[in-house]
Amino acid sequence: MYLEKKVKRNKMTNILYKKRAARIRKKLKKINTERFRLTVFRSSRNISAQIIDDKNNKTLVSASSIKEKITSKKKTDLSLHVAGILAKRALEKKITKVYFDRSGYKYHGRIKIFADALRKGGLTF
Repeated sequence: MYLEKKVKRNKMTNILYKKRAARIRKKLKKINTERFRLTVFRSSRNISAQIIDDKNNKTLVSASSIKEKITSKKKTDLSLHVAGILAKRALEKKITKVYFDRSGYKYHGRIKIFADALRKGGLTF
């Protein structure tokens, strides 16, 4: 009985997460037609982000804590480091204006630290 309730709860939270992410992305695409989309993925240990051109469906710039092989014990340090790498790569490709797609995550914790580090790196959103 306990497992059945747990499975139902997990399915429900997954559905709600996908709905929230789709709703946010839909609203952002309507408003920002001339900017690129910066999307973030956060797992329990790593963080990755990419800048996407929605008109051509191409990824322009990406950065990940897995690819960079960053060895840090703090997850916030990972966010800061990946944001610095992404901002540097974006400025090399002359991308300064983006809109922030947080992919259904709350603007809190590592996501907020990541966004603030990108702003300090030179991106505007």
